[in-house]
Amino acid sequence: MADQERKSGVGRFLPIIAILVVAGVGALTLGDQLSFETLRENREALLAFRDSHYGAAVLVFMAAYVVIVAFSLPGATVATLTGGFLFGIFPGAVFNITAATIGATAIFLAARWGFGERLSARMDASEGRVKRIKAALDENQWSMLFLIRLVPAVPFFVANLLPAFVGVPLMRFVLSTFIGIIPGGVVYTSVGAGLGEVFERGEAPDLGVIFEPQILLPLLGLCALAALPIVIKALRGGKEI
Repeated sequence: MADQERKSGVGRFLPIIAILVVAGVGALTLGDQLSFETLRENREALLAFRDSHYGAAVLVFMAAYVVIVAFSLPGATVATLTGGFLFGIFPGAVFNITAATIGATAIFLAARWGFGERLSARMDASEGRVKRIKAALDENQWSMLFLIRLVPAVPFFVANLLPAFVGVPLMRFVLSTFIGIIPGGVVYTSVGAGLGEVFERGEAPDLGVIFEPQILLPLLGLCALAALPIVIKALRGGKEI
């Protein structure tokens, strides 16, 4: 029985171990493959395949995007640009956001099944500062989830893993991810939709567009709106961390 429990415990870590291994290998081998230059060089073939097999192009694109996100492979930004380039702002943004959410959910489940549940349970059973931090996180989960999605400085894979470690429910994670990445997803999809002209000029896309005032300020406004419940609770004498 003890051996079976030990094997079961080891088995729980296999998904996250597989993700880490694939992510490491991908970072070493795919960095030059999933790039803007690769998209530029293969744009005509991609457009031809889309025009001849639209449904298959959508499925292949979304499957590739899911794999990139689920295994934290390099090229997520290029994938988003590709979605806009091939399918336009709409439905390209829908394909991008949906695939990103599915991939994020996969790595979230792997992390939670591996050790997220145990870590969350230990935090609940702990005392003192750790317990107060966990209680504060539980009380403000929606706000925190939207904040980590909206703030451009938070890496996407970090925003996928942290919720698994603090016991966020699956549907809450899925909804906050899908809704929270809409602003950034639409911005980068729109950049991808304009790549035809960028290619003709022989230039590179402006990926810093999200930090332009006309885009960054509305994002910061959404961040402030997401943080508002936390601020209100603090002003009303809510729990201190």
